[in-house]
Amino acid sequence: QVQLVESGGGLVQAGGSLRLSCVGSGSIFSINSMGWYRQAPGKQREMVATITSGGTNYVDSVKDRFTISRDNAKNTVYLQMNSLKPEDTAVYYCYAYLQRYSSGSPYVNVWGQGTQVTVSS
Repeated sequence: QVQLVESGGGLVQAGGSLRLSCVGSGSIFSINSMGWYRQAPGKQREMVATITSGGTNYVDSVKDRFTISRDNAKNTVYLQMNSLKPEDTAVYYCYAYLQRYSSGSPYVNVWGQGTQVTVSS
């Protein structure tokens, strides 16, 4: 069994900062990519940022404000969010595209339970 647990969400004023963390645990053999998605009320879930060994990718609306990073030794991904705006308010979900148990296992997507980020104006 593999679990991803997010932390770091909360309420912040516009212009403020938050740092989200997501820790993977359990039978993880290898992680290909990790990242963050978000879902605001009444909207579809959207990709925020992803990170692989080849680099990072961001949705245009967060470029130059958010930074994704990863600690492979700890199976952890971070999202540093600066200059937050009310439109960043959403539930943020982390994901990992990983292999469980061994190199012969298929890659699967695993999701965290989500953490609420609320930005007040």
